[in-house]
Amino acid sequence: MLRMEGVAKRYNHRGTTVRALDNVTLNIPDRDFISIVGPSGSGKSTLLLTLGGMLSPSEGQVLMNGESIYDLSPDRRARLRRQKIGFLFQTFNLVPYLSALENVQVPLFLAGAHAPTQVQRATELLTRVGLADRLSHKPRELSVGEQQRVALARLRANDPNVVLADEPTGNLDPDTSDQIIAFLEELNQEGSTIVMVTHDPRAAEKAKRKLTLIGGQIRA
Repeated sequence: MLRMEGVAKRYNHRGTTVRALDNVTLNIPDRDFISIVGPSGSGKSTLLLTLGGMLSPSEGQVLMNGESIYDLSPDRRARLRRQKIGFLFQTFNLVPYLSALENVQVPLFLAGAHAPTQVQRATELLTRVGLADRLSHKPRELSVGEQQRVALARLRANDPNVVLADEPTGNLDPDTSDQIIAFLEELNQEGSTIVMVTHDPRAAEKAKRKLTLIGGQIRA
């Protein structure tokens, strides 16, 4: 289970304090699928990064299975992210000079998998998302939808317990968006917990729960 307890995140901007998150308490049970909606600047991406161990809160705690992740050492927190949390970003974050196959191998390499295992697993995952004929292509040689599918295959490489998706259907055509949401639903059915930030009403309705974030606060 993921839990936020009284989480606040403040920034100083030109002498003014901005509260990106304001006393957020949120329970996310295992195998849940939550969509988080709200206007731009409401704190959605900040919430996602804080949940994922990438942005420490100003106040409060973030717990995974009862363990406060920001009380861990930086090395242990990085290991937790690597082993248990997968990120899917609108900007894909693919390495531009690596092929699709090599991009999917990255988390497997970081986890210490042997080279033949990396290649086999990455090939299987790319085939599963319909890119068996694009293994050697670099990101610039792929369409936007194909790049997102490479990112999705990379996400699945280490079978994360938790998937944090930030606008996963942004800038995609409706058919490709539907494919991405179907992949996330499949991941959820296989046991992953999904937290998705989205502006896409169709995508938001596919989740088991929809939460609205306004002014850094969860609203019913």
